Amino acid sequence: MKGKITFLGAGSTVFVRNVLGDVMLTPALQEFELALFDIDAQRVKESEQLLSAIKRTSGSRCEIKVYADRKEALRGASYVINAIQVGGYEPCTVTDFEIPKKYGLRQTIADTIGIGGLFRSLRTIPVLEGFAADIREVCPDALFLNYTNPMAVLTNYMNTYGGVRTVGLCHSVQVCVPHLFKDLGLDPTGVKTRIAGINHMAWLLEATRDGEDLYPEIKRRAAEKQKEKHHDMVRYELMLKFGYYVTESSEHNAEYHPYFIKSRYPELVDRYNIPLDEYPRRCVEQIANWNRQRDELLGSAGLAHERSHEYASYIMEAIETDVPFKIGGNVMNTHGLVPNLPREACVEVPCLVDRGGIQPLQVEALPPQLAALNRTNINTQLLTLEAAVTRKREHIYHAAMLDPHTSAELSMDDIVSLCDDLIEAHGDWLPEYR
Repeated sequence: MKGKITFLGAGSTVFVRNVLGDVMLTPALQEFELALFDIDAQRVKESEQLLSAIKRTSGSRCEIKVYADRKEALRGASYVINAIQVGGYEPCTVTDFEIPKKYGLRQTIADTIGIGGLFRSLRTIPVLEGFAADIREVCPDALFLNYTNPMAVLTNYMNTYGGVRTVGLCHSVQVCVPHLFKDLGLDPTGVKTRIAGINHMAWLLEATRDGEDLYPEIKRRAAEKQKEKHHDMVRYELMLKFGYYVTESSEHNAEYHPYFIKSRYPELVDRYNIPLDEYPRRCVEQIANWNRQRDELLGSAGLAHERSHEYASYIMEAIETDVPFKIGGNVMNTHGLVPNLPREACVEVPCLVDRGGIQPLQVEALPPQLAALNRTNINTQLLTLEAAVTRKREHIYHAAMLDPHTSAELSMDDIVSLCDDLIEAHGDWLPEYR
């Protein structure tokens, strides 16, 4: 074997199919071992079974191997893919939604910032601490491809504290413009774009065709569409008020800002078509779908796969072949890639990938209003990191009190009480906080 690609969280069978199925269709990656690890032995065996079927139909030469020992799965790896979800839908996602509801604090997705995103970070970082220790010992040169949310916080942790070369990968940059242009009935052919900011709140800074600025027409059509209900009303409203379209969906952005989910203005939820409790609903639906699909997928000896839009295989291919590929990646802002965002933040910017690895590109300063919106989320991200690293409960309070949505809804005393209740409800899913 030429090398090893280790997948942590390999019980995520559908995602494993996309990412490692892509690897098996990539000529430059044929001599790699695909090392699967997950704490759920049954789920990881299902992933192995599915990948074996794809191997038969594709003729791939990749070797598929399941490991019961994480360190052995990582030993000698060139690439490590992270797709874990600590605590799962039950009990932890349910906890993230139900405890805040008792305080009148409603959420939509709760996987990035907000009170739910904060606690998802706090229970995930201790697991990443173990990953990082193993990687430093048995595959110190590996590239860590992080797909797990909260993207910015976890990618920041692995780079800053874990000592592991990490890039965060998200779909939102890839799908932003195609979805926007389709929704507005615009032709995306020949369009040049620039996107930068932070994960889930990066900005479409420019959209041109043959030198023509397309934003005036985009905004005209968006304003017209806002006259009736549709699925993307929050993002259109942010664009019309702040001037630029944001990469992540309206249901996400409804809870990144203090303007939309407000107990004093309950009519806003209906006006902007905001799906409260959306992530729990999706979890239930995904679990039901998998239960229906499992036997069909795993029983298919002729299972086929087409290469997806996931970045992972293209990144590895570019590094192995030295043929450049461009991505939108989450990397550290240490060298001021986005000049008017904090240097200690994780930012989402264009990156070139070749044999030299991930090479982020400098962008110009963001329009001041966009940088200001980003900083409101970065504040909570950095205090979340401080809490996770120091194990000081006071920094959990600080992170929550700085969160835009939480602080717009609750008093400081209620925020502290809510954090205490969430710490108690999480129990052994969280480390001890002083």
